[in-house]
Amino acid sequence: MLTRFDSGFVFRKVHAIGAGVCLAAASLFCTPSLEFSVATAAESGTEVNEDGASKIRTLPGFEVELVYSVPKDQGSWVSLTTEKPGRLVASDQYGRLYRITPGATAESTKVEPLTAKIGRAQGLLYAFDSLYVMAHAGDDQPAGMYRLQDTNNDDQYDQVTLIMPLDGGGEHGPHAIVLSPDGKSLYVCAGNHTKPPVFQSTALPATWEEDQVIPRQWDAGGHAVGIMAPGGWIAEVHPEGKGVRLVAAGFRNEYDIAFNSAGELFTYDADMEWDVGAPWYRPTRVNHVVNGAEFGWRSGTGKWPVYYPDSLGSVIDIGPGSPTGVTFGTGAKYPAKYQHAMYIADWSYGIIYALHLAPNGATYTAEAELFCSAPAMQVADMVVNRHDGLLYYVVGGRRTQSSLYRVHYRGADSVALAPPAELTEPQQTRRHLEQLWHHPVGRPAVESVWKYLASPDRNLRYAARIAIEHQPSEAWKPQLSQAHDPQTTLEKSLAAVRCRVPDCKAAIMPQLAALKWDELSVDQRLHLLRVYGLASIRLPDFSAADWQTIVDQVAPRFPSGNVPTDLELARLLTAAQHPAATATMLQLLQAAPTQEEQIHFAYCLAYAKNGWTPALREDYFRWFVDSANLRGGHSFSGFIANIRKQAVESVDWTQMDKAATASLEAVLALKPTETDPQAELAARPVVKQWTMDDLLAKVEAPLEGRDFENGKRMFAVTQCFKCHRFDGIGGMVGPDLSAVGRRFSKHDLLESLILPNKVVSDQYQATIFQLVDGRVITGRVVNLNGDQYMVQEDMLNPGNLTSFKVADIEEMKASEVSMMPASLLDTLTEDDILDLIAYLRSAGDPNFNEVQSAR
Repeated sequence: MLTRFDSGFVFRKVHAIGAGVCLAAASLFCTPSLEFSVATAAESGTEVNEDGASKIRTLPGFEVELVYSVPKDQGSWVSLTTEKPGRLVASDQYGRLYRITPGATAESTKVEPLTAKIGRAQGLLYAFDSLYVMAHAGDDQPAGMYRLQDTNNDDQYDQVTLIMPLDGGGEHGPHAIVLSPDGKSLYVCAGNHTKPPVFQSTALPATWEEDQVIPRQWDAGGHAVGIMAPGGWIAEVHPEGKGVRLVAAGFRNEYDIAFNSAGELFTYDADMEWDVGAPWYRPTRVNHVVNGAEFGWRSGTGKWPVYYPDSLGSVIDIGPGSPTGVTFGTGAKYPAKYQHAMYIADWSYGIIYALHLAPNGATYTAEAELFCSAPAMQVADMVVNRHDGLLYYVVGGRRTQSSLYRVHYRGADSVALAPPAELTEPQQTRRHLEQLWHHPVGRPAVESVWKYLASPDRNLRYAARIAIEHQPSEAWKPQLSQAHDPQTTLEKSLAAVRCRVPDCKAAIMPQLAALKWDELSVDQRLHLLRVYGLASIRLPDFSAADWQTIVDQVAPRFPSGNVPTDLELARLLTAAQHPAATATMLQLLQAAPTQEEQIHFAYCLAYAKNGWTPALREDYFRWFVDSANLRGGHSFSGFIANIRKQAVESVDWTQMDKAATASLEAVLALKPTETDPQAELAARPVVKQWTMDDLLAKVEAPLEGRDFENGKRMFAVTQCFKCHRFDGIGGMVGPDLSAVGRRFSKHDLLESLILPNKVVSDQYQATIFQLVDGRVITGRVVNLNGDQYMVQEDMLNPGNLTSFKVADIEEMKASEVSMMPASLLDTLTEDDILDLIAYLRSAGDPNFNEVQSAR
């Protein structure tokens, strides 16, 4: 049966998806029995055959209902808020504001334009008897936050006041407005193209800088060139727009923010999709926005790795996507689990996730569950309407067709009001540190927080260090020269360097140099390397002798065998211009199983001036010839070209004889030859067409004495690293596999490798488009703009998109074929496969002891 979708094209209904696991197509965790909710008129009191809601997949017990299909003359809606009881207000991305009174059916829903001459809002909030509008510039309307008030009680906003002017616009401009947990102030957020306003106070000490140990390269495609720290920011402001306080920064483009029922703030930050395939790519991720947080976005290649101690990490990484609206289920008439859930929207892939948060020390971790999804369902914003207890979400943006939906719970579980979430003791301690000491107090603050610098909890250490940095340096400078445990030594040194405490180098450098590398954890080693890097940037009296002290301590540890540590050692030793590091970096480049590692070492080597021989130079530049076969986002090839250009500029031709010069010029003249990654797999000889019966018994037996290094090699040989991240390394266009050992049985893991098409999860499911010209396009919709679709057909080449118009679609349906290539294991031996399974099982399963002896 064919049915008409809201966007105007034909969509063939697809039957329910059964339970199971698919490695290549699995979500961050696979939802058992994920299926469509196909309501009937008898169930919901409304016709659903032609409204699009019946094509939206949701969880058992939930049902999606169309509230309103937005006519083209009312624009493309991108923001949403509740107003007076039961009503909503929405904004067209390029036009005015609309008031919605939801009806029992789509036909009875009432929509009217507001008379106030303001719009283009990407953030709306009704509070303090006012409608707050985060407006973008246009039609003589400056950008900023406006307060709209009804002064004559005619139910229209006749007074419009700009209370917070902002310099920024576009899709990285000013965004959401939310009410503080105590109901006394507002919190606002803005993307990285919004200049920070004048802050009257800052929870994050105003010492932010770029902090690049080796030179940063700007985006090769020209995006965000010249935009400096602090990047996207979140601030607290008085209801009248006064007293702006910076809360957190270092975001790329956080479109929305939300508090949970315990008063903790969260956001869903954007990736830079053009960076996919590069080591500086950061996936879309959910951040716990603690007071004074820095999340390390820097433009171009300058993004901070998640392990830098002067920043904070994520609650959960989602992967490529386009984050938009977020909210919590507080007040929803849903089961308790979903009242406490955080809902996040991915505009590109048409997904709403329900995140289930769990305490993790002083912060949280989360599991992501697909809550609603459909191809081309570009969710822009969401809100819980406490009048009816339903989640409302709006689809729209970039002039695409808009619709307003709501989600009912029809299941048997109780929907009684759940008690608020409670803070754990570490979370209470962290909040106590933030509230009491994240402003100048003096010696009492230092005495109260100092012990937390040694905490095993990263967030407690961070909160304590931020408190220290807020205090006058004379209140804590005496502590710098005193002996402390390694963790405290690292934290106090980081604070001293960041604050440029006068004459601190003489106190901290000997203590850092005295730290015993072998007695430090991996995190502490990374911390040490970061402090050294910052010292070389920030301390005015940093000298060649200091570099030599660092080299003497860390160079003998290179390579360390730990990937993040080796990446940072390469960065630091390049900055030190240590000659012996050059050959080591080239060896690591040539042996690296992932393109991200290769590019990092190639990037560092582009700035290395010492330690070269003619043979090393030629081997290095031959890598650029081979790099043509690497794949990535829109800026990927440009970044590689710019790295090569820098490397050529770093060559000291005066130190080379004629023969070496001619030989290197010949290598530089070589033209790269691209090959098909699938052809590379096909070129490997087939060992056997493996079946479950061939391997299951051996996989389910104890995997004793397996070779982890060979398992890692097989992960690379089968191209898995190109799409998947594992144990902190690899690509991100497919799901992160680091936790498969904990989440999936051996049977399911093997089945997903041998039979990738058996179960295909919605999150990574492709769509088949039959076009009117006869073409058939199969892939994932990753972008929409007006009437234009952009589809990723090849996960191994994520930057190559196919575009076509909505009007050219004759039919579309969900693909039953995984985007993961079939027969990946057929070129591996039995031992190779068992090593691969052991490798995959090791990282995510804390109880996986059967192969520990092989580590």
